[in-house]
Amino acid sequence: MWTKKQQLNISALTRRGFLDSAAGGISGAALAFLAMQDMDLRAESLIPVGADLLPPSDGARRSFDNQPRDTHHPPKAKAVIQLFMNGGPAHMDLFEPKPILDKHHGEPYFNEIAEDISSPQSAGGLLKSPFKFKQHGESGAWVSNALPELAKVVDNVSFIKSMYNNHPNHEPALFKIHSGRLLPGRPGLGAWVTYGLGSVNQNLPAYIVLDDPAGLPVNTVQSWQNGFLPPVYQGTRVRSEGAPILNLNAEKPYPTGIMQLQRDLLRRIDEEHRGKRSNQQALDARISSYELAARMQLEAEDLLDINQETQATLTAYGVGEKTTDSYAKRCLMARRMVERGVRYVQIFMSAQPWDSHTNLEQSIGSAAGKTDKPVAALLTDLKQRGLLDDVLVIWGGEFGRLPIAQLRDKKKVAGAGRDHGPRGFTLWMAGGGIKPGISYGATDEIGYAAADKPVSIADWHATILHLLGLNHERLYFERNGLKEKLTDLFEPQIVKEILA
Repeated sequence: MWTKKQQLNISALTRRGFLDSAAGGISGAALAFLAMQDMDLRAESLIPVGADLLPPSDGARRSFDNQPRDTHHPPKAKAVIQLFMNGGPAHMDLFEPKPILDKHHGEPYFNEIAEDISSPQSAGGLLKSPFKFKQHGESGAWVSNALPELAKVVDNVSFIKSMYNNHPNHEPALFKIHSGRLLPGRPGLGAWVTYGLGSVNQNLPAYIVLDDPAGLPVNTVQSWQNGFLPPVYQGTRVRSEGAPILNLNAEKPYPTGIMQLQRDLLRRIDEEHRGKRSNQQALDARISSYELAARMQLEAEDLLDINQETQATLTAYGVGEKTTDSYAKRCLMARRMVERGVRYVQIFMSAQPWDSHTNLEQSIGSAAGKTDKPVAALLTDLKQRGLLDDVLVIWGGEFGRLPIAQLRDKKKVAGAGRDHGPRGFTLWMAGGGIKPGISYGATDEIGYAAADKPVSIADWHATILHLLGLNHERLYFERNGLKEKLTDLFEPQIVKEILA
């Protein structure tokens, strides 16, 4: 029965008022429907990678975690160590000798490449390399004397000498090489890999970042972000100096039995709390991180204690040497991590040491001197332990350099460097399904742009995923009705020629 007041309200309702109220109700209902649909999509978007990636028919909620998952096809690699060389190593000074630069050193070449010169006021003529090149190993790979230790193990690696990026500035180029797009806010490669595969060791993070104690790289933590993927897939920073992981252990430890009771109680409280707040990714990630921290107390200290290694191993990596100590420790920690089931490890350098705008020989010599010995030792160590077959090692930066001089003083070449060169650069890969001793593609005769068999970053990403047993088309995340992918908006081709 309507009350008298309700009847009066209805009789007083005008046509315009009714339509206004109805419109508000309809839009509210539509908004609620879209919100629920978005929650359903987020809950359903993590499908076992080996499945057909269709929404589940049972409506069951999917949690986001690092439990191991099936691959799309048999993998060649089970883990990745990415040695990221911040700043853009000069390919014509390291891996691609260019006799034309020697022959025409100093001749003007500005007009031909003007669109890619970010500092035209300091542009000079063609610049020959200050380094000497030789062919090494049975593969006959060209390596300059800037990297003498890598030259000794070069038969283990495969070069891609025709990579190209799409931006001449560090920040966008870094976003591109790590996440596949020039814009910030996208998940990095490591986040995609752990989202797709999970981890075989539940007591350690699936994705670990070993950044430089001297400082963060350009783009700071954005280089290992999870983007729109659930936060559990973000890279975990581990320090190589001091306490590797801050606040991991309690100041006043309790007996094991008491600690276990405490954790069991917290787990029950967390599950009750989470049960009332479904589909909250940040909450899931926070609870998962606390649970992981508890498990790490049992394994992390052993993992990160490189003093357990023999003196011969420490010496081989360069631990204890002033120039190589920092990078050597991180390379050795990376080997110990993949040995224990960590899926993806990245090693970064501070700022951008390969950004050789001035004093080319000294600049490259400094960056190479810090990394060459530890990197070569890492390859040797992995191979001796039988790990290189399953671990994919990647070396490279965000772009290369230009073939012309960048001058501090227009009147003299002394102290010259090279400006950014996005159109062509070299990186190498080893182990994990890579055919060793291959040099694929090339830049043009002066090293300006990829000319023979160009490889895009999307091609490279698709190749890495393929080696890990993932199909780049089937690895996606539902967001706002879109199937977001690492190689989104591109049609990449797997570089099959470098695969074993």
